[in-house]
Amino acid sequence: MLTSTLAPQAAPTPPAGDKYAMLLARCEGLPPIPTAVVHPCDYASLDGALEAARLGLIVPLLVGPAARIRQVAAEHGLPLGDIPILDAPHSHAAAARAVEAVRAGKAELLMKGSLHSDELLHAVAASSSGLRTGRRLSHVFAMDVPNYHKPLFITDAAVNIFPTLNDKADIVRNAIDLLHVLGIERPKVAILSAVETVTDKIPSTLDAAALCKMSERGQIEGGILDGPLAFDNAISKAAAETKGIKSEVAGDPDILLVPDLEAGNMLAKQLTFLAGAEAAGIVLGARVPIILTSRADSVRARIASCAIAVLVAHARRTAPAVPA
Repeated sequence: MLTSTLAPQAAPTPPAGDKYAMLLARCEGLPPIPTAVVHPCDYASLDGALEAARLGLIVPLLVGPAARIRQVAAEHGLPLGDIPILDAPHSHAAAARAVEAVRAGKAELLMKGSLHSDELLHAVAASSSGLRTGRRLSHVFAMDVPNYHKPLFITDAAVNIFPTLNDKADIVRNAIDLLHVLGIERPKVAILSAVETVTDKIPSTLDAAALCKMSERGQIEGGILDGPLAFDNAISKAAAETKGIKSEVAGDPDILLVPDLEAGNMLAKQLTFLAGAEAAGIVLGARVPIILTSRADSVRARIASCAIAVLVAHARRTAPAVPA
């Protein structure tokens, strides 16, 4: 088991109405999870990992160019203590070594540092040496939107560019499984498109209708699906009623399933930069959760991403893993 001299500290008291508060609260009393931090070679990624360790969420194993990691720590006054470092000459090698560490049982989480997401996910998805399962890899944004009444999860806005129907089914399954871990027994899934009617002129509406039928037939379990829904109908009950839409999901979704990566990425960033939302991020569908953060993320969003991954990792210790 990895250890660290960084003494865990209590998480700061969140402001009233902070939807990320539930994540840290659910982590209280749980032991920290050994985490391979991949190529933490800038201040933001290294400080984020160390802050998560100080809060008792993770036990970091730093993977990357050892001299460069120590240089960044020294330049910014970040204490490394006795945190182990797996030396790797560059980011590509760091991704491969981190995946090897997970396969060897040295880590139960992966955390992205200062490398491109594609580089990390390429190592994860390698057919013979990676961390693939029978599920499609997919990304989930956990959004804290100030004017929405509960946490809002957007998927997939970072991994699958143009997902097929079968891809979307796995994307939904991954998101539903995540929300079960977070204590939401029957998450409501709004399947987004440009319109709320099914038409062969817009393929995403056909996918939405098929996914709802798959849910009815038990091919997708554990959630309540409805779609296609335009964004206004999904978020606003009044907008849905105006158009005569009767839905358990409209006005109260937990999950927004987007048609493709472009739509999802723009939606998440619009909420972040225009509506003041914060976005934690995690990749699911691999043998272990992957904490996927951006250099633009706030400290709170980084810690929330860690908290989500920690909860998933603990759930996997006591339940079957994702199907192989």
